[in-house]
Amino acid sequence: MAQVKSAFFSFNALIAVLSVVLLILLSALVTRVITPRVEPERMGNPEEWRLIAQAIQVEVRNGCGVPGVASRFTDRLRRYGFDVVESGNFETYDIPRTLVIDRSGNIEHARKVATALGISDDQIIQEISPNFFLDATVVIGADFPNLNFYK
Repeated sequence: MAQVKSAFFSFNALIAVLSVVLLILLSALVTRVITPRVEPERMGNPEEWRLIAQAIQVEVRNGCGVPGVASRFTDRLRRYGFDVVESGNFETYDIPRTLVIDRSGNIEHARKVATALGISDDQIIQEISPNFFLDATVVIGADFPNLNFYK
């Protein structure tokens, strides 16, 4: 009889704990549904977007597949005074020439990055997007050993 009472008590305790967990999950779900989602967005047109600080914010992507090249470029760009906010791999490794992608609509920032890398203006492209909170993306191509910046 004592074993039955103990099993009954354990079963009731388990139901109580699961009920509390269920209430917490339901309240989180209701809160998530009711609370509006805030998505950061740059307001106005791209010409009005300005940095809060004077640093040019850059991300560096490895588009050639050589291990460690993005971190080497990151270190050098930081020594030149650029704010490298992220580095990593590009979506493919078949980029023949190093590119600078203007993300904010301020082509002068992209030109400064290109000048620091030692690449020409024809290797700058514009892909303005309010979803990118940086000024430029550097995609390192297979030509990186020929850049004065790298030597």
